[in-house]
Amino acid sequence: MAPLAGKFRQKFGGADKTSVGDEEITNLKDILGIDLKNEAFATNLERLMEVLLATKVFVDTSSSDVIQGASSDLESVIQKVIVFVTEVCSRSELADNSNPVLGLYQKFFQRLILRDRTLPRPWVFTTNYDLFSERAMDRLSIPYCNGFSGSVERRFNPATFRYALAEQLDITSKRWAAVDSFIYLCKLHGSINWIEDGEGLFPIRELQNLPENTTKSRVMIYPTPAKQNTSFGSPYSDLFREFQKQVVQDQSVLIAAGYGFGDEHVNNIIFQALTIPGFRLVIFADPKTNDITQALYDLEDPRVWFIWGDGPEGGAKAHYFKTIVEHFLPEGPGNRTDDAVRKALKAFGDLAGKDSGGGEDAG
Repeated sequence: MAPLAGKFRQKFGGADKTSVGDEEITNLKDILGIDLKNEAFATNLERLMEVLLATKVFVDTSSSDVIQGASSDLESVIQKVIVFVTEVCSRSELADNSNPVLGLYQKFFQRLILRDRTLPRPWVFTTNYDLFSERAMDRLSIPYCNGFSGSVERRFNPATFRYALAEQLDITSKRWAAVDSFIYLCKLHGSINWIEDGEGLFPIRELQNLPENTTKSRVMIYPTPAKQNTSFGSPYSDLFREFQKQVVQDQSVLIAAGYGFGDEHVNNIIFQALTIPGFRLVIFADPKTNDITQALYDLEDPRVWFIWGDGPEGGAKAHYFKTIVEHFLPEGPGNRTDDAVRKALKAFGDLAGKDSGGGEDAG
């Protein structure tokens, strides 16, 4: 949220649809007392959204004509933040094969499926809205369940989390075995390609394309003071129930990577799990990140492990996603072969580009 806040701030006074106009900035400051240029919002987009949405509750219930006069500007700024977050998370370059982040996600899932086949299939819980996980598994042909079923119209059905993927070993004896590479993906805060569509038992749809006119019906928990209350509705109640069910199982291990313990509703489930003797919590983060991580570290609980500090020489920190993927996760022979093939193809591609006249002396 901090980098997003900086980018959104740079758009003040611009002309595109996500830019906040000078008149909107002035009206919010003069009428509602909200200074969008305040340094408190410069590095915290969550803080900005909290203030905007809390003010909206006040404006909607105010009988003052002056206050009501700023209602349209307030609503406009809120929608611009939502459109901005949606567009940033769905940019076309994020789906490019050369994107290093997408490459890391592919490595992550490649190595995750090396989990011992005698253990339950792994669950990946994320609060991110983006589509890196789905794109990575799709391109690797890794089967996964994200709570949606269907083909033409994929709709959310929590019953799919009870399903497993199996292959038939012997037709005559009807012997089956679970597919080893199956993964459960649970997006606790929704996704940029989920929309509310119709009523009934399964009103949430998953889209393959991202039309611009569905922003208002996105199924995403935006950073608001009501975030915890929002998570009580469907599909979030089902997603959080799955999260709680998995972490409270006997001998379960939760590995937290890239999570700063900033969501109270997620933290509550983790804290509840710590009341179970067999639970283990592995946190890739600096204990000094915030008060909660420091409190967990100060517990000196042998069930809570922190991993942080300097990474490989000249590389990322030990608790960064890149280091976790490349140095902490196991690598099988197949992964090394795939990496070698990719390097060879890239080298051949570079040579072909030079041979086709792409060098400095071309033309």
